[in-house]
Formats: sequence, C-alpha cells, structure tokens
Amino acid sequence: MRLKLKVWRQKDQLDSGRLVDYQMDNISEDSSFLEMLDLLNESLVEKGDEPIAFDHDCREGICGMCSLTINGIPHGPEKLTTACQLHMRSFKNGETITIEPFRSKPFKITKDLIVDRSAFDKIIEAGGFISVRTGSAPDGNAIPISKSDSDYAMDAAACIGCAACVAACKNSSAMLFTSAKISQLNSLPQGKPEKDRRLLSMVSEMDRSGFGNCTNYGECHAVCPKGISVDFIANLNRDYAKASVKNLLKTIG
Repeated sequence: MRLKLKVWRQKDQLDSGRLVDYQMDNISEDSSFLEMLDLLNESLVEKGDEPIAFDHDCREGICGMCSLTINGIPHGPEKLTTACQLHMRSFKNGETITIEPFRSKPFKITKDLIVDRSAFDKIIEAGGFISVRTGSAPDGNAIPISKSDSDYAMDAAACIGCAACVAACKNSSAMLFTSAKISQLNSLPQGKPEKDRRLLSMVSEMDRSGFGNCTNYGECHAVCPKGISVDFIANLNRDYAKASVKNLLKTIG
C-alpha cells in the first residue's frame, strides 16, 4: 500500500504544533496501525530526524494507551476497535490519513500525539476504590450476587479509560468514563457502604478537572472501543440526584 500521512507534530505544550506530511510506501495491509507508525519512525531515525511520539503499551486492546484520532475519529473508522487493533486493510491504497492526538481542554498535549490524561487518574483517586476493610479473600459464593448485577458490573468494568469518549464529545464530557467507573463499584455489595460518597466525590472531581456537560448526543458510545452503554450515564444522573438530596438533608439536619 502507498499512503500519505498528515501527522500532528508538537514539541511541547508551549509549541503551537502543526500537521506534517509523510509518504509511506510498501505498507502491508495486514500491518496494524501502530506497526505502520513504527515503520515510519524507523525511516525517520535512519534519516536522522526525530521520531513521532505516540502512546502505546499492550497493543492488544486492553490498556487504553493508544489514543489516536484517525481521520477525525478516535481510534479510527472501525467500531469496537482500539488504534492498536486497527489494521491497514481498513484503508484504501493511495489514501491520505490524518493522525492527531485526542483533543480536550483537560488533556494537554505533551508531545506530538501524546496527551496528559492524568485528569482521569484524579477522578479515580476521588473515589474509584473500596476503603472498607474486607479481610482476606472470601469464598467466591460467600456474598450472593445476582447474575444481572454481576453482568452489569462487568459491563462497566470493561472500560479501559482510553478517553475516546472525551475526544469524540463536542463538550469534552467525561460522563461515560466516570459513570462506568462508578457503576462498576456501586452495583456490587462491597461498594454499597460508600456508594453516595463515591458518586458525589468523583463527579465533583470530574467537574473540577474541566470536563464539559453531557448533552446526550451519544458520540461517546459510538467511538468507545468496548461499547460502554450510555445507560450508565442515565443511571449516574438518577443516583446523583438521590445522593445530592441525602447529602443536603444531612447538612441541614
């Protein structure tokens, strides 16, 4: 395959950045998208140029590191697919491919295609854990959990925190990510004691980090590589209203 790449290059946060054109020849259609970028970097190093910086780790669609916007779509054109799982056969010979970082106010570009997603870490730090004493590992059947509840929690836990939902949202909302992480814990017995505190704390941190409001366009679900449902957002809004009322009553009571 012969491809023309337009890649975002930015030295650091102070640099204005720009799209740079590259020509790639003899690319196998069986190569993954990141393997194609590896080949591009090898050619740049051979020429004495600085390679393109981009995030990656497992390359198996698990870690959520491969945060690339490809032709305007986070993770590229294939549904339920991360950038590392995307193969070049999804593109046409001679096509021009534009590669940019995830763009959002809370995610500062550190270099080229790498963004600082520590805002997500702060949301998790605000309540994405269980602090009550659980003791040693209990027997698997010691705490009865219905299949519907366990399936719901597992669906939420599928979120890999890649931030494609934020990059796709016109408001840069982190509601899909936050609702999934909250639902993962709040739907199980072990997470119930801290349910309201967790919810209020994580949503407050999300707002402080500068993420926008959800207006139910659904782009987040459309680009999510794990298919996280917007139903989690609806459930979060319902539970947030209840938790806010309880917290208000405690304050005035």
